[in-house]
Amino acid sequence: MEELNLVDEIAELILSKKGYDIKVLDLRKLASFADDFIICSADSDTQVKAISDEIDKSLRKQGIKCYHKEGTDSLNWVLLDYFDIVVHVFKKESREFYNLEKLWGDAPVREINDVPESIS
Repeated sequence: MEELNLVDEIAELILSKKGYDIKVLDLRKLASFADDFIICSADSDTQVKAISDEIDKSLRKQGIKCYHKEGTDSLNWVLLDYFDIVVHVFKKESREFYNLEKLWGDAPVREINDVPESIS
């Protein structure tokens, strides 16, 4: 699957579980460990789990393996590493505290507020 399509698909999965404030940070010129970060917010532990589980389940069905997963115990910040794409599912307060957008402030950002046109 082409990477841009995978980013959009992950965004759709996040939206399907009512995740919000989705941002895609393009790290290609800033880091060698990933091309994109996808960052989103959720309002509760249950929602963080639902979003991360939906992403993992749906991509696994397509044969796309999550190579590293963190945060599934505390559910304040779940990280799903798909090598080129790293997904960060934050509980709102944790996202404000860690502020990855500021940390990676030089990265071009694409905001996703609705189902991407290429998916719908």
